[in-house]
Amino acid sequence: MPSTTVQLWSGQEVRALREAKRMSIRAFAAHLGISERMVSKWEKYGEDIHPRPVNQQALDSSLAASDANVQARFANLVGIDSTEKNEEDQEQEAEIDVAPIPTDEPHQIRHPVDGKLMALVDAGVYLSGEDNKPVYLPAFYIDVFPTTNADYSRFVAATGHKKPQHWNDEKFSDAIYEHPVVFVTWDDAVAYTKWSTKSLPTSQQWEKAARGTRGDSFPWGSQKTPAKCNVRENEIRSTTPVDRYHSGVSPYGIYDMCGNVWEWCATESTPGRYELKGSAFTSPFFRVEPATFNDASSEMLDDDTGFRCVTPVETMQALLKINT
Repeated sequence: MPSTTVQLWSGQEVRALREAKRMSIRAFAAHLGISERMVSKWEKYGEDIHPRPVNQQALDSSLAASDANVQARFANLVGIDSTEKNEEDQEQEAEIDVAPIPTDEPHQIRHPVDGKLMALVDAGVYLSGEDNKPVYLPAFYIDVFPTTNADYSRFVAATGHKKPQHWNDEKFSDAIYEHPVVFVTWDDAVAYTKWSTKSLPTSQQWEKAARGTRGDSFPWGSQKTPAKCNVRENEIRSTTPVDRYHSGVSPYGIYDMCGNVWEWCATESTPGRYELKGSAFTSPFFRVEPATFNDASSEMLDDDTGFRCVTPVETMQALLKINT
């Protein structure tokens, strides 16, 4: 594949990439996770406009993932000189567009392997971290609820994987049937994802699903409301059913993104350590913000740590075709 790169994207290169991919403005906008209005604006102003860095990254990713024919058409359309622009030549930039992009994908769907309800998180930019840095993510599905003891029991029955230490004999108490599974290491969580053909979320995927796109502090907004989640201040002192906190759901309808249990992520912080998100019933409320950093050794297991899973839209589409 030709190693075609662009040092600084302008509206001219945007149009060239869209035409090289032979996409309409609507399809190309959905592909990048931005609005049609934004693409039209870039193309209208041509060389006189430069997308912001987060959108430059999305364009870089789109070009790099293109096949050889698309890259060759793109190179012919722009020519070598058009990739040598200096970023200081133009001051006009497009604004960041964090509006969700409508797609034809269902908002919620049952995963065909483990049967869990999953919600769509649209492609596009969200405001990430404590400094609200714009980050682009492709679309993905995420479990509406953390993995429960009931979910995990089906995995154990199907694979013979070891049971969590708090289960009695071969089963767990009916009282925690719909509570999140705990006493699972990072490796245990990964084993579940392999069985279910899913994966653990990256810390950025998890955070976007929790906060939405516009930088709210909590899933429900920016109001400091401990009653909306299972944290230390509420003095419950144990896990709760995953569907209990209806008023604390995220903009995508995701439950328990604050409190109840910490959740393992795929993002490795240092060798052998992985990020955890969400806080737990053992956590004070000031630790619950989805932007907060926490990590642990992959071998750690505790009574306040569990997980949920994600899957790319393309993988979901393929699985649904196989299972229909």
